[in-house]
Order: sequence, then structure tokens, then C-alpha cells
Amino acid sequence: MKTQENLSPQTTEKKQFFKNKYFLFGFYAFIYLLFVLWIGNFWLLLGIPILFDLYISKKVNWTFWKKQNVEKQTKLVEWIDAIIFAVVAATIIRTFFIEAFTIPTPSMEKSLLVGDYLFVSKVSYGPKLPNTPLAFPFAHHTLPFTESTKSYLEWIKMPYKRLLGLGEVKNDDIVVFNFPEGDTVILTRQEESYYAVCREEGRENVLRRYPIVVRPVDKRENYIKRCVAIAGDTLKIVHGNVFINGKSQKKLEKMQHKYYVATDSSGLNAERLQEMGLSLYDIKKSRFSPSQFIFPLEEKNVSKIKSFPNVKSVEKIENPVNIGVKYIFPHDTSFHWNEDNFGPLWIPKKGVTIPLTLKNLPLYRRIITAYELNSLEIKNSAIFINGKEAKEYTFKMNYYFLMGDNRHNSADSRFWGFVPEDHVVGKAVFIWLSLDADKEFLSKIRWSRLFKFIGND
Repeated sequence: MKTQENLSPQTTEKKQFFKNKYFLFGFYAFIYLLFVLWIGNFWLLLGIPILFDLYISKKVNWTFWKKQNVEKQTKLVEWIDAIIFAVVAATIIRTFFIEAFTIPTPSMEKSLLVGDYLFVSKVSYGPKLPNTPLAFPFAHHTLPFTESTKSYLEWIKMPYKRLLGLGEVKNDDIVVFNFPEGDTVILTRQEESYYAVCREEGRENVLRRYPIVVRPVDKRENYIKRCVAIAGDTLKIVHGNVFINGKSQKKLEKMQHKYYVATDSSGLNAERLQEMGLSLYDIKKSRFSPSQFIFPLEEKNVSKIKSFPNVKSVEKIENPVNIGVKYIFPHDTSFHWNEDNFGPLWIPKKGVTIPLTLKNLPLYRRIITAYELNSLEIKNSAIFINGKEAKEYTFKMNYYFLMGDNRHNSADSRFWGFVPEDHVVGKAVFIWLSLDADKEFLSKIRWSRLFKFIGND
């Protein structure tokens, strides 16, 4: 084995060169300059003198937890050093490059399953800088082991800014985003939309009865759906089929709809249903009468279940045309839209100006007020924006329309409208682990889904 003494002079010189303080300063200063150029905030150049002092002049003890001029630090100091490095490195990676995400609900089944653990790429669309940079590491909006204590401070609030990325959101991408209606939250009913509860119970009643919290964009709940329409598209849903700009959306093999299944009341074999991919949860809640069931089914499984000897009929569930429901966007009685028959709806694009009328105002009112922060009033049948009469409106951001692949079991844009570009977090790219809650021990692991890249089909 080679020792320091018997290394060749050339090898020793190379090792000493890479440890040279001027080389280290130059290397890290170059990396830091690239980072500053990427972010585009030149105030960060004030970090260069800190790097210079850290590696060359050494006038300030920036690692205050360490004793200076001591070759061997204590174990405690070494642990503190390692923890600080790990937290800083992980925070940079999560903010600018990639973040872990878990699928908590079945809204994307069978494309993504409950229990899938994903990596979400921030660089695919460009990472967005935090609106609230002062926050507890690795906590989203609530401190660990608490129910409502904020994990962030709003002493510093940053405007929306997205860094240069590898591309833009495209049709059929699977996107992680901040829930658009998550700006206001009922703490005791966080799984529900505040605005949906207000429509049911009345806003004044909700404010009187429940504790309410307001969250900035980056601290709203993370959702995951498929982008079916991008800015500038026109979307229409007919009998559950999505059309973009008059053309049918490309066929998604794993998309699900709900079906009525009528039997002779002898029941259905749960094991056979699980072999078809139905979860134990869906099987248990499917029966609504001795002989009738409701199942979420992929198209390929419809013919399979029809072949069961005790099955009499299988019919797709669909809301009728021109029957509007109040929980569907835009929550206005003049629009007779439902989950299966919706639109046509134009998706707003940055810089595009549209005529603004009382007829189309319900579609774009939340964009104008909540997302683009304008005041809006209606006086004598005229629309006033920021105190001035407005007969047209120019959009400041791009917007998207996202839906779950489990079409009858997904709270998505059909219910709450557009996703603004400043709510987009990243693109789902990779499944690194998948656990089946219906199984036990090692059988919980879905081995076929491990280390699987996520496509657009």
C-alpha cells in the first residue's frame, strides 16, 4: 500500500494543488457565479467576499461551532458539521433540482398508484424561487408534531420568479403543483376546499364557525394531475372524452371511469378483481345494493368483468348533457357543465387580450382577482378593474387545465378551474419505491414499479 512518503513527486504535487487555498477559492467562486447568473439576483455577489475570507484571508470564523487552530475536532462538533452540511445540501437540492413526493389519493390511478414514491424534477420547467424563504427545513407548511403551527415566517416575501429550465409544461405531462384554492384553509377540514365549503354553508357562517389560515403560494398543498390543456388551448369534454382544439386527447391506456355492475346477487370474487388491478379499498366500498356495484375500471377490464358468469350488465356512469352542477367550475348557473360534459373553455395565455363581458366574467374572475391581484367591481352592469371600467383584459401569466386519470374520482380543474404558472412545482419523472397498503411485510413492495420512469401515457 502506498503511503504519503512513497508517493511520486508528481502525484504529491497534484494532491497539493487541489488542496491549494487559491484553487479551492477559484473553483467554488466559479460554481457560485454560475449559480448567481442562473438565479439572476446580483445581490448574491456579496457572497464572493465571504468565500474569499473562508478560503484565503480567514479573518472571520464562519464555522463558529468549531474551534479554530485545532486539527482534531470533538465527535459532537463533527456531528454538528455533518448535520449542517446535510441540511444545506438537501435544501438546495429540494429547492432547485429534485424533490420527493408521495401519491396519497387514487385520483391518478392506474397511471400512478396510492403508495408510489416519486421524484419530481424542478429543472424540467425551471425551479421557482420560494415566496417565503424563511422556513423550517423539510417541513411544508406546518411544523412537525403540530397540527397548525406554521413552519415558515412571512417577514420576507418574495415575488414569483422561475429560473431557466429544460422546457415548458406540455400536454399530457404529469405535473405537481400547489393547490390553487389552497390560499385559504379551514384548519379542522384541511382535506376540503375552503371555497367549496363556503358555497355549501355560506362564507359568513364558515368564518364564524371554523379556524381559518391563509397560506402563500409555495406553502399550499401539493397536488399531482395530468395537464390536459396548456395556455392558448380550447378544451371541451363530451361524454367523458376530452377534446383539445377540436381534436380528441390521445388515448390513455390506464385511464379509469366508474361503471355500474349488475349481478345476480351471488357476489363477485375479490381475488379475481384484485388480479385485474382493483384495490381492496375500491372492492370493499363498491357494493351499494345486494346485486349492484360501482367500480372504477380501465377500458381493458370492462370486457373482463362482463365475462363473469354472474354479471348481467356493465354500464358506464355519465352525467347527462346540459345538466349543470354547482360544484363544477365556474360555479355559475348560466354554465350547464358537469364532470362528463364541460366547456368549451379557452385556457388563458400570457400577453393575450380578450373581450371581458358579464357573460364570460365567471370564467376568469378568480384569475383577475386572486391570481393576478386586481380589484374588481360590477357597477350598473359595467366591469371595473382597479377602479377603471374594463371592456377587455390582458393576462399576466400562463394557465393550465389539469385532470386526474381516475376521471370519476379526482378533484381537479373541472372543480376549481385553472392552475396558474406560478403554482407549478415540477414534473413527475421517476418512481423510486411503491408500497401496497393492502399487503403485508415484503409483499407490500410493488417490485415491478421500482425505479420506473414516468411517461406521458
